Amino acid sequence: MRDLSLSKVRFIIAKAREFAAKVEVVNPRGTPYEDDDDQSVLEDFADDATFEELHEAIEGLNDEEQLELVALMWVGRGDYEAEEWEDAVDEANADRSSSTADYLIGTPLLADYLEAGLDSLGEAVEED
Repeated sequence: MRDLSLSKVRFIIAKAREFAAKVEVVNPRGTPYEDDDDQSVLEDFADDATFEELHEAIEGLNDEEQLELVALMWVGRGDYEAEEWEDAVDEANADRSSSTADYLIGTPLLADYLEAGLDSLGEAVEED
């Protein structure tokens, strides 16, 4: 990866994990019991910031970084081998959608694929 920093990928992975952990709202008016507050954080309320943070993190990347993020996800998913990195980036450029963030966020297991992509490229997933 030439343009995309590990710290940005790590942040996106963390936000993608938070977003993937969301569940349907059980009590749309909020919880009447204090003990349930820990569980309600996982509920996917319309005004929840998790989606927005993830979306903004991806949209905030420049074009080259977004292409590399898509290529990284594809490498992690097994569509490309690490040795085919440039091909993956070229394909991401050719297949560029109107919203890279929407495409990536709509991909099940996004965080897992990004981690696997980093691993395939020999990059550390955890902070050094």
